[in-house]
Amino acid sequence: MNYRHAFHAGNSADVVKHALLIALVRALQLKPSALTLIDTHAGCGLYDLQGDEAGRTGEAAGGVLRAFADANPLLDDYRAAVRAVNEAGAEPRLYPGSPRILAQLLRPQDALILNEKHPEDARSLREAMKGTPAAIHTRDAYELWPALLPTRTPRGVVVVDPPYEATDERARITATLAAAHRKWAHGVTVIWYPLKERPAHALWKDKLRRLGIPKFLNVEHWLHDADQPGIYNGAGLFIVNPPYAFTQALPPLLEALRAALAPEGHRGTLKAEWLVA
Repeated sequence: MNYRHAFHAGNSADVVKHALLIALVRALQLKPSALTLIDTHAGCGLYDLQGDEAGRTGEAAGGVLRAFADANPLLDDYRAAVRAVNEAGAEPRLYPGSPRILAQLLRPQDALILNEKHPEDARSLREAMKGTPAAIHTRDAYELWPALLPTRTPRGVVVVDPPYEATDERARITATLAAAHRKWAHGVTVIWYPLKERPAHALWKDKLRRLGIPKFLNVEHWLHDADQPGIYNGAGLFIVNPPYAFTQALPPLLEALRAALAPEGHRGTLKAEWLVA
């Protein structure tokens, strides 16, 4: 599956991913010790929802625009992050990728490290991150990920959000996660993935489960009430070592997101479960 960020900016997967990422980082920031935030596949950092790529798919209509039309206050933090890159009072024209959202969350003691190997996207990323303290790399993500661990700060978060263009993407994630966890067992890791077919996804979940990593949470969002063959059906996150404050606040946030994003004629499902009991 080819999932280049620019073509899907602001869609339902972005809404769930970014709403949960904000909640996760804020839960970790309840403690004063410094955080290092690492994004291994940073993309362009900022996207024009009316530009050629996002405009071609129009997926923001089922994502960020639905979230903005919803009144649930549990989505206020997410909406505030999007408003921060747009003109006051206007409908969102620009969409912040994870790098811009993470930059908004930084405290003085925190650090942000971004990585984007694609040359054109890396140039866009540098432009989008001007004025922020982000360090930007252009390395192979699966080399950079374990190389930066353990983080220099007491705690950290690694966000892994690849386009899934390569046929071995899931295998590389599984192998690199195993290596990273051996070096950094207490660290927080967030892995985003798109959903197409349940059987194929179940096989990958089983391989990840067999890594034996404790505190391994899976958040899964299926947009439709039954699989729609051959198309994008939703997305999810694997989260290693989520903080207690995050998991406690998660159920009502997931319900708010499910209700806001459910397509016409579908209820959809958005739930969290522990991958390893």
